[in-house]
Amino acid sequence: MKIPTEPVGSIPRPVYLQEAIKSFAQGQIPEKELAAKTEQALKETIQQLEATCSPVISDGEQSKPSFVTYPIHGNKQLDSNGVVIPFADGHTRQLPKLTGGPFRYQNYASSYVEKAKSLTRLPVKQAVISTSAISLLYPQEGIADYSHDQFIQDLIHESEADIRQCLNAGAYNVQIDFTEARLALKLDPSRQLLQRFIDLNNQVLDRFTQAERKKIGVHSCPGGDHDSTHSADISYADLLPYLFQLRAGNFYLEYAAEKEKKSTLQAIREFSKNDQRIFLGVTNVLDPHVETPEEVCALIMEAAKVIPVDRLGTTDDCGFSPFADDVSTARETAFAKIKARVQGTLLAETKL
Repeated sequence: MKIPTEPVGSIPRPVYLQEAIKSFAQGQIPEKELAAKTEQALKETIQQLEATCSPVISDGEQSKPSFVTYPIHGNKQLDSNGVVIPFADGHTRQLPKLTGGPFRYQNYASSYVEKAKSLTRLPVKQAVISTSAISLLYPQEGIADYSHDQFIQDLIHESEADIRQCLNAGAYNVQIDFTEARLALKLDPSRQLLQRFIDLNNQVLDRFTQAERKKIGVHSCPGGDHDSTHSADISYADLLPYLFQLRAGNFYLEYAAEKEKKSTLQAIREFSKNDQRIFLGVTNVLDPHVETPEEVCALIMEAAKVIPVDRLGTTDDCGFSPFADDVSTARETAFAKIKARVQGTLLAETKL
């Protein structure tokens, strides 16, 4: 039986692009030179993804400053002192906070779809940031003359536009990155924060038809940055009953790195709905070991004992470089893991 396989999204940027990004930030090169380096990296990334024989590809997020901040890049109404996200190894990421309204996206992900589709004949998948993640930009102290309620209404409108424009641009699938889901459980064990996140994202998903939602998915993992995570200590089994409340057609879940695989599969079987396809991560993006096709196949075969094969797909645990400055994984390793995922999935197809 055919098992679909898709990437999560990001690929490590080549060294020359990393250097160009730093040089541009320091005012050492013009924007035109950075754009040329980004264009070169994009073409090379798509060519190398095609070489893995992956039936669906992404643009590797070569143009994004990060998977979170692309919609607000260039917004002048931001203060750098926003929410801080701590990782297990001690490093942190900090979001900006909004200082004024009305809130509008500065960049829509459809521009990445259009560019990638001009460079390949393969189906192009596009990742977008979740509504709940962007909701964290609104400061606790509030904003004069711009209420939280008005911000949320503006945000829902912009989030819908981001997804809809990707679909209209010909994206094969649109994936909502919801990595803060597990973190919400860590920050608030009462689950009220997570439920608010679920409800907020559903307000966006409800603006799409059932047919459209079949092409919209949700990615969840414990975060992956500089080979560290922010919420891997939170059980997936605690999250999944809430996650599957999201009215999306596809779910992209970390699995290869999960320690409690049995309980994860049981929770998927119990709480997912029959019209939801489950893409299990079969490559651990934080481990430099490159999985063999046989190892990938073994993960799939075990999962197929619990999840109906006609609802099963494969993916990578997370993006390989969700932030532009993350150089913890070599590009060669990322492409080798993707190739192993594709080959391992094909091997499992022959056995199921």
